[in-house]
Amino acid sequence: MFAVLFLLYVIVEVTALIVVGNLIGVGWTILLILAGMAVGLILIRTQWQSVVRGFRNASQGRGDAGSAVADGALVAIGSVLMLVPGLVTSALALVFLLPPTRRIVRPLAVFVGGRKAAMVVAGASTAGRVGGNFYRGRAGGGDVIDGDVIDTEFVDNPTRTEGDSFSRREGFSDSSRPGERRMLP
Repeated sequence: MFAVLFLLYVIVEVTALIVVGNLIGVGWTILLILAGMAVGLILIRTQWQSVVRGFRNASQGRGDAGSAVADGALVAIGSVLMLVPGLVTSALALVFLLPPTRRIVRPLAVFVGGRKAAMVVAGASTAGRVGGNFYRGRAGGGDVIDGDVIDTEFVDNPTRTEGDSFSRREGFSDSSRPGERRMLP
């Protein structure tokens, strides 16, 4: 399958180079390839900065996390395509890297990504099935004991008294001055 895709890629790129070379000339075609690489590298840098800013805003609650993730995926695809040599891959990379065209492609990416995520989640839930039992988030899958919480205070050392502090148990007293400690008799 990989060999067929690579052969298809080579055929498409060589055909594009021949067609563009016949239309505008060899020199202009080479210049177009070099200019496309330069613009692509600048776009990769600026758009990754934009994606990081989107992630930061989403993590602080000022932006949409879904669009930030979708933009990150589209910029990643565009970056990879820009690094693959050829006119067709560079043109596709520009579609993923330019913000106006990325806004158009984003719903498709969210749809495809959502379907893939649903399949991954479905696969993860079946991985928890062992011997016909399904463990729902419980470690070990043991018995469940129903009960009510009566007291929410956790007592780690039941022999300690209420006013007992760590420093007194260890032989230190609290001083009236901050940072100063003295030994108790």
